[in-house]
Amino acid sequence: MRFISFEQAGQRGLAVLTPSGEARGRIESDARYPGSLDTLVRQGNGAFQHAARELVDAAPLDLETIRFSPPFTASEKILCVGLNYADHSKESGYDVPTYPTVFGRFTSSLVGHRAPLIRPRVSTQFDYEGEIVAVIGKPGRHIAKEYALDHVAGYALFNDGSVRDYQHMTPQWTVGKNFDGTGAFGPEFVSADELPSGVRGLRLQTRLNGQVVQQASTNDLVFDVATLIAKLSEAFTLRPGDLIVTGTPAGVGVARKPPLFMKHGDTCEIEVEGFGILSNPIVDE
Repeated sequence: MRFISFEQAGQRGLAVLTPSGEARGRIESDARYPGSLDTLVRQGNGAFQHAARELVDAAPLDLETIRFSPPFTASEKILCVGLNYADHSKESGYDVPTYPTVFGRFTSSLVGHRAPLIRPRVSTQFDYEGEIVAVIGKPGRHIAKEYALDHVAGYALFNDGSVRDYQHMTPQWTVGKNFDGTGAFGPEFVSADELPSGVRGLRLQTRLNGQVVQQASTNDLVFDVATLIAKLSEAFTLRPGDLIVTGTPAGVGVARKPPLFMKHGDTCEIEVEGFGILSNPIVDE
C-alpha cells in the first residue's frame, strides 16, 4: 500500500495510490475519510488495509491540485542516524561508528514534497542529505534484532537538510539540524510489504538541479534497519508513528572541494527504487 497525506481546500486528506499509479483520496469532511496516517498507525490491527478499501473507490485525485503534507506530523520521536554509511564517515572526518550516532529532529523542521526548503538568512551553508525513513508500527522495548522488522509499518524518503556552520558550532548537532522548514519528508508512505525486507539492496540517489550528488546502495548501511531498531530500543520504547531516519551516503556538499550548498532557486530531488521522487525547491528565508 502507498499513501499520500495532503491538504486541499484547507482540509486534511489521505489518498491511496492504485497499482496503475492513480491517486484516489478523501478529505476529512468526507464521511468515509479514514483518518490521518498518524491516527491509522496507532490503531494497528489492519487499519491501513481498511483505509485503503475506503479510499480505492473514491474519485481520482489530481496531484497537481493538492498540497503534499509530510506523511506523519505527530511522531513522538524522530530519531536520525548520522554517519551510517562508511564513505560518509570518511568524507566527514570521523571514524566509522561502532554504535549509532543519534540526534533528534523536531516536526517544526519538516515540510512535504514540493514545498520549499528554507535556506535560513543567517547561513549560506545549507546542505542536502538523501535518506530513507523507517516508520514504527508496533511498540516495543528491548526488541531482538531477528524480530525488529516486525515492528516496521513502512518507509518514506527524507532530505535531512543541514545548516552546516550551526551544526558544527558545538559537538551536539541539534540546532543545525532543526531550523524551521529545512527537512523534507515524503512524498508517500510505502507499507513494508511493498519493499525488500529492511529496504535492503535499493539504490539511493540525490540530485541537485539534475546533477547526481549522492548515490549508494542501502546494502552499504553501517547499521541496517533491524540493527537500528534493536539498539535504539535498548534505550527507548519505540511507539507507533516513531520515525528512524537511517542516514545518508557520501557526496554531501560540505565535503566537496569546493563546497556545494543549496541556494535560492535550486531544486533538490531524492530518489530510491520503489518510491516516488521527493522533490523540493530551495528558497531564501
